[in-house]
Amino acid sequence: MVFDVKDLGRSPGSMRTLKEHVPAPSDFGVALIGVQEGSDIGLDLRLEAVHEGILVSGTAVAEVTGECGRCLDPLAYDLEVNVQELFFYEGVLLSDEEDEGEQRRVEHDLIDLEPVLRDAVVTMLPFQPVCREDCQGLCSECGVRLEDEPGHHHEDVDPRWAALADLAKPDRQN
Repeated sequence: MVFDVKDLGRSPGSMRTLKEHVPAPSDFGVALIGVQEGSDIGLDLRLEAVHEGILVSGTAVAEVTGECGRCLDPLAYDLEVNVQELFFYEGVLLSDEEDEGEQRRVEHDLIDLEPVLRDAVVTMLPFQPVCREDCQGLCSECGVRLEDEPGHHHEDVDPRWAALADLAKPDRQN
């Protein structure tokens, strides 16, 4: 997702909007949920030249798909994230407090929005996605969906006491 910003020059105050749909790159999510590779990401951004570089601000909308972390049902919804990032011009010296590795750069009049969008989208994804807050999930013993069988349970007998349970049976022969 590389965009040309040559038309903005190095003139603080010059600005343009960017309204596009771009395909999502791979690995745009976490284990259970994310943006499907190749699906549309809608960009509504403003590119503005400032003294230090190009300020990118606006929103991005992507369809998120995945599965519930409790019952494994499929999930799908639109996620809108805010984007704001300053891309520094080549040759601009950074102050001592700013880490060179964490700063984005305008390289050959181009900016790469992929890492910025990845950071914005992935940080907004739920760590443990659920279909509903009250989702009961699956039985840990047999895997049955607990929503389908509300009274579902298993007899939990400690194997150390199993021999004593046989002694309590009334039809036991002595």
